[in-house]
Amino acid sequence: MSDAPGNIAARLSTVAARVPEKLAVIESGRQICFRELEALCDAYAHGLTRIGIRKQTRTVLMVRPGIDFFALTFALFKVGAVPVMVDPGMGRDNLGQCLDEAEPEAFIGIPKAQMARILLGWGQRTIRLVITAGTRWLWSGYTLVDLARIGRPLGPYELADSRPQEVAAILFTSGSTGVPKGAVYTHGIFTSQVDLLQGHFGMGPDEIDLPTFPLFALFDAALGLTAVIPDMDFTRPAEVEPRNIILPIHRHGVTQMFGSPALLDRVGQYGVKEGLKLRSIKRVISAGAPVSPAVLERFASMLSPEARIHTPYGATEALPVSSITDSEILGETKARSEQGHGICVGKPMPGIDVQIIRITDDPIEGWSDELVLPDGDVGEIAVRGPVVTASYHGREEATRLSKVPVSDGTFFHRMGDLGYRDHHGRLWFCGRKSHRVVTAASTLFTIPCEAVFNQHPRVRRTALVGIGSAGVKRPVLCVEVRENADHAALTEELKALGQAHPHTREIETILFHPGFPVDIRHNAKIRREDLASWAEQRLGAVSSKKARP
Repeated sequence: MSDAPGNIAARLSTVAARVPEKLAVIESGRQICFRELEALCDAYAHGLTRIGIRKQTRTVLMVRPGIDFFALTFALFKVGAVPVMVDPGMGRDNLGQCLDEAEPEAFIGIPKAQMARILLGWGQRTIRLVITAGTRWLWSGYTLVDLARIGRPLGPYELADSRPQEVAAILFTSGSTGVPKGAVYTHGIFTSQVDLLQGHFGMGPDEIDLPTFPLFALFDAALGLTAVIPDMDFTRPAEVEPRNIILPIHRHGVTQMFGSPALLDRVGQYGVKEGLKLRSIKRVISAGAPVSPAVLERFASMLSPEARIHTPYGATEALPVSSITDSEILGETKARSEQGHGICVGKPMPGIDVQIIRITDDPIEGWSDELVLPDGDVGEIAVRGPVVTASYHGREEATRLSKVPVSDGTFFHRMGDLGYRDHHGRLWFCGRKSHRVVTAASTLFTIPCEAVFNQHPRVRRTALVGIGSAGVKRPVLCVEVRENADHAALTEELKALGQAHPHTREIETILFHPGFPVDIRHNAKIRREDLASWAEQRLGAVSSKKARP
């Protein structure tokens, strides 16, 4: 845990004092400097306090990325309240479950979110305060105009005396590999993340960022970066209009951008086709899922030779864990990945202890060195350090399953990912633990197996799933093609590819899928659980048809 003093909102106050006139946020038709952003945060913080939102008040925040999103988040931090962040695209049922678990007392949202709250009964047991970011219609409560009117005359707001170990926010996982869970963030974790990002990536005080993921955008304010908010649906990065990314980069001289692999793929294909260059960009950060070498190579061709694409590895519960650049991937690790050795995610970040432990689906009650596997062996990735969350809100069993206590009072977080460490100390990712396919003969890992088949020129991507009883799964390869192809001929070619590698020889069943389902947060992680159900239905239908007399 960081020893840095107190409230994470102090980082914004420090930036505002140092560079008051520097632009903090630029969005369509609006912009605000750090001095003005700090004043708006103070006004909102006073307003929140006056209406009854105080220290540790859990407050749902469903506001579109932009000036008010920044101001409200840091106002809640200033007050010492606890923002509850959920992905609006995770579906009604998941949203309702998440909000019931969080037991919020306040709800800040746009009119559409307020209407859904009323119609679907979100948080109706616990919510007592409602604030609308926009026009309030038939529901009661306050508006942001009300908060500003109440708070502006009161001047600067005195930060709540929040200690590093106090809860700062609850950030829900996307639910792409299971039920969404609320990771509990402390002020110390946020502070450590800011320090680690700044130290590792070398973000300078004059930089301008284009963040395409809302939560990552919040680091900009703490780091003193100008955030240029693009015109896009943040829940559908794979469908972004490329010009809405490229034009603001040129217009504002953006030096850094964050984008999911799906967004980089779409923008890169458009940019290369149009012969465009992004010469102001010094740094691209891409996370959410592994980035294919082809996507990296294409996007890198739009950048200056000095620019780097960083692909940090981590999760909502622990971020960042490690990182690697496009130059190392394309120059060193790409060939091994294509041969089925997994995806290299780089060396651990400073202060992050990473261990590879034996694979088990059971809780681990206490840490032992006997759990640790030697370099080269595939196991579960476990991490500890100042950026690792200690628990899930209201999920004691999930916490017990994910955390391994150590005798010195620390703990390891089990990432739920499989991988190994090479002799250079780099981590290699081999897929999710829950996605491994255990057959009667061996255990197949998704990423190494899929890489073999992904080399076929007519294949866009593949996904390995297992169907049948636990322990005797039948491996099935789901295939998404780049263009219309002769499925019968392609099936034989893919089978031949599989037979050429020892770890893919068991894969003999191949199904073609029109378009893989993906996660709602980054549109990049394949929802293999859904594909497994689809494959089971397809094969069941075929078996039934063959069985008919």
